[in-house]
Amino acid sequence: MMTTTESGPASAPEPVFSEPWHAQVFAVTVHLNETGCFDWPEWAARFSKTLARNGLNKELDGGDDYFLAWLETLEKFMAETGRVPPDQAHAVKAAWEQAYLTTPHGAPVHLPADQSSISSTSA
Repeated sequence: MMTTTESGPASAPEPVFSEPWHAQVFAVTVHLNETGCFDWPEWAARFSKTLARNGLNKELDGGDDYFLAWLETLEKFMAETGRVPPDQAHAVKAAWEQAYLTTPHGAPVHLPADQSSISSTSA
């Protein structure tokens, strides 16, 4: 049921994310779908399997655990389709981890110039 306001029909609410990285992994996934990397039904089936597997051990609360499952699904999906080789994904993840661990609190996190090319190379 659509609600109306004085200015007209209300639009669908925007998703609310408790952490910036939740929004980022969601946006990356939507972008990959919109650019034809995969069909949404295929994504949904894979994500459902990940949620079911992770939910066997504990009740998911919709926060970090939900988006960690989302990220796990995306990483596995990209590796299985050959879009992002696992070794490249691991190298980028390790570079970002090192960058944020060595960045002063409150400062923007950036990859060092010699490592920034690993995130832009294609398979």
